[in-house]
Amino acid sequence: MNNTTKESGATITDWRPEDEKFWESTGKKIAYRNLWISVPALLCGFAIWGMWGIITVQMLNLGFPFTQAELFTLTAIAGLAGATMRIPASFLIRLAGGRNTIFLTTAMLLAPAIGTGIALQHKDWPLWAFQLMALWSGVGGGNFASSMSNIGTFFPKRLQGTALGLNAGLGNFGVTTMQVVIPLVMTVSIFGAIGGESMTLVKDSGWILGKIAAGTPTFIQNAGFAWLLSLVPLSILCWFGMNNLKTVTPGVDNSLGSTISAFIKIVWLYTLSFLPAGVGLYLYLPAPTGLGVLNMWLAMPLIIISTLLVMKLTAFGTMKENIDKQFAIFKDKHTWSMTALYIVTFGSFIGFSMALPLSITVIFGSTHIFDVATNAWVHAKNPNAPSALTYAWIGPFVGAAVRPIGGWISDKVGGSIVTQIISAVMVVASGAVGYIMLQAYQSATPEQYFMTFMVLFVVLFTATGIGNGSTFRTIAVIFDRQQAGPVLGWTSAIAAYGAFVAPVVIGAQIKAGTPQYAMYGFAVFYALCLVLNWWFYLRKNAYVKNP
Repeated sequence: MNNTTKESGATITDWRPEDEKFWESTGKKIAYRNLWISVPALLCGFAIWGMWGIITVQMLNLGFPFTQAELFTLTAIAGLAGATMRIPASFLIRLAGGRNTIFLTTAMLLAPAIGTGIALQHKDWPLWAFQLMALWSGVGGGNFASSMSNIGTFFPKRLQGTALGLNAGLGNFGVTTMQVVIPLVMTVSIFGAIGGESMTLVKDSGWILGKIAAGTPTFIQNAGFAWLLSLVPLSILCWFGMNNLKTVTPGVDNSLGSTISAFIKIVWLYTLSFLPAGVGLYLYLPAPTGLGVLNMWLAMPLIIISTLLVMKLTAFGTMKENIDKQFAIFKDKHTWSMTALYIVTFGSFIGFSMALPLSITVIFGSTHIFDVATNAWVHAKNPNAPSALTYAWIGPFVGAAVRPIGGWISDKVGGSIVTQIISAVMVVASGAVGYIMLQAYQSATPEQYFMTFMVLFVVLFTATGIGNGSTFRTIAVIFDRQQAGPVLGWTSAIAAYGAFVAPVVIGAQIKAGTPQYAMYGFAVFYALCLVLNWWFYLRKNAYVKNP
C-alpha cells in the first residue's frame, strides 16, 4: 500500500479497482483525481476541435472572401481530422501510459490555437491556409479517444458508466464553452498590441446575450489565442497530477527514458494519422484545394483503412506487439455493432454541433422567395434573422449536461434499453427537423419556424447525450477490461466522422435547396440502428442480453 502511495505522482504499479478494500482505502482518491484533471483537459480538446463551427460564421460576418460552401469545408475538415486522429489515439494509453498521453496531447493543442489566431488576422490568405489550420485542430478531436480509454482503466466496472459519462459529458461542454466563449472574446482585445488589430463586422453578429451590430470592431484571432490562458496551466496540472498505470501499460515506469519513449510513440502515431487524412482530403476536396476525384463515402473508408494499415506497418519494437494485440477487437462482431450505435449518439452530437451554427445562418439568415419568371428561389438578407452565435450553444449544452445522467440510468437499468428508447426519439425528431427545414427554406419569413426548429434540435441533442452514456455502459458489460479501452477509442473514432459527414451532407443539401433530405436520411439510419440494437442486445435470444 505504501508503494502505491509513494508512486501515485507518476507510475502506479499496484492497481486493483475491483478489490473493494483497495478501492475504498487507496484507489478511489487516485481515480477521481485523474478524472477531475481529465475533464477540463478534454473540454479544451473539444473546444479546439469544434471551434471552426463558430469561426466560419464570424468569417462570413466579417466578409472573408470565401463562399458558404468553402466555409462548410473548414468545419468538415476539422471534423474529419479529429475523427482520424482518434484511431491512433484509441491505442495510446496502452502504448505510452495515461499521464504521459494526456499531458502531451493537451500541450499539443497549443499549436492549432496559436496557428489559428495568426491565420485569422489575414483576410487575404488563401483558403488552403485556413484549411490547414482546421486540419491541425483535429488534434483536439483525437484526445477524446485517449481520454476515455484512460479513465475507464481507473474505475471498477460498476462505476464505469458513471465515470465515463462524467468524463465525456463534462468534457463535451467544450463544445458549449467554445460556442459561448469565442463570440465573447472576439469583442475585446485580450492581449493588447501583441494580439493584433481588430476587423470590422460587415454583417450583424451576436453572442449569448443577443446581436452585435455591423460596424463593430471584432478580434476574430482571439478565437484561437484565448485558449492559451487555459491550455498552459492545464498541461502543467496533467503532468504533476495524473498517473500512469503499470497494470495497463506494462513497459511504462518513472524513468526519463521511459517518458521520452512514450512521447516518441505518441508523436509518431499522431503524425502518421495526418498523412492519410491529408491525402484523403486532397483527393476529396474540389479544385483549387484538391483534385475532387472522390466523394465523401469513398474518401472516409479510404482514410480509415489507410490509417490502420499505416499504423500496423510502421509500428516498431514493443509498440508493434501491443498494436497487434489490440487489433484483435476487429474480430469481434460486437465491436462493429457498438460502432454503429455510437454513431447514432456521439456521431450525431458532434456532427450537429459542427453544422448547426452555419445552418442557422444560411437557412434563417435569408428570406426565400420563389421567382416564377426564373423558376428559381431568390434569397435575400433577412432583417429579422436570429443570430446563430446567440442560440447555437443551447443544443450542445443540453446534450453534454444529460450525458452523465445517461450513464447513471444505464448503470441502473441496462445500457441497451436506454439506447433503444433514445433511438426511437431520434427517428421522430430528425424527421420533424427535416420538415421544419423545408418550411423555413421556402418561406419569406423563415424566422417564424425558428423556435420550433430549435426545440426539436434540443430534443435531438438530449437524446444523443443520454445515449452516449448508455453505449459506454454497454461496452463495459460486453468487453473485458483489456479490450474495453481500445473498443471505446475505436467506436468514438468512427462516430467522430459525424463531424465530417453532417456539415458536408447538410451543406450540400442546403446548396441544392433541399435541406430536409439530410435530416430524413439521418432518421432512416437511426431506425436501422434501432433494429440492430434490438437484435444484438434486447431480443429473447440476443447475443448479449442487456438487460
